[in-house]
Amino acid sequence: MATDDIFNGIDDDKTVAYIKNSLPQELKDKFDDDTLYYFLDAMADYYESSGVLEAEPDKDGFIDVDLDEVVDYVIKAAKRDKVGDFEHDEILFVVQAEMDYAESEEE
Repeated sequence: MATDDIFNGIDDDKTVAYIKNSLPQELKDKFDDDTLYYFLDAMADYYESSGVLEAEPDKDGFIDVDLDEVVDYVIKAAKRDKVGDFEHDEILFVVQAEMDYAESEEE
């Protein structure tokens, strides 16, 4: 993921629509828009608090983001905030879809 584009120019409404279109049907039924917006906020919190945004990019301008760490952070935040209990694989779909959307917006 390019460091400059993690947040810049990304429209949450379009991101949620992209995620919803990317999810398997059972998750489309499970995650409403409010839940997906919550996940986006939790991911942003992770990026800000983890030091990922301050990491040195590689020669191509990208930083390595550990998807499992992002997923674990979102799961813990959702449990803490009483949004729900979610499985790793469920949230991984969401995190991956968000990253795919962000990368597609860079092109």
